[in-house]
Amino acid sequence: MTWDDVVALSQGLPEVEVSTSYGTPALKVCGKLVTRLRPEDDSLVLPDVPIQEREMLIETNPCIFHVTPHYDGYAIVLARLAVLEPATLLPFLRRRWRAVAPKRLVIRFDATHGRRLDDQL
Repeated sequence: MTWDDVVALSQGLPEVEVSTSYGTPALKVCGKLVTRLRPEDDSLVLPDVPIQEREMLIETNPCIFHVTPHYDGYAIVLARLAVLEPATLLPFLRRRWRAVAPKRLVIRFDATHGRRLDDQL
């Protein structure tokens, strides 16, 4: 995947916009971070991944998922874009979107689509 692919994939999530975070390209909803590019290793920063889940992801898919010492102790995992597939990334984007989008937006989206984003995984 490329950053452009990530942006295109995110267009299915309401009010996600391209922005910046720490001087790098990012996706945000209502000013809150969904994900950002980490150009130093061409990875995505994926917040809201509990440490126990992160450890399992790294153990089972080390070619995709990794972490640096900077993120030790934080609920974040890094995903290498070069080997990341849209089907693998989408659940992370959906989960983070649900966590940071305004509740009114989540409710409106659920009402429009007849089901929760989590049910579409």
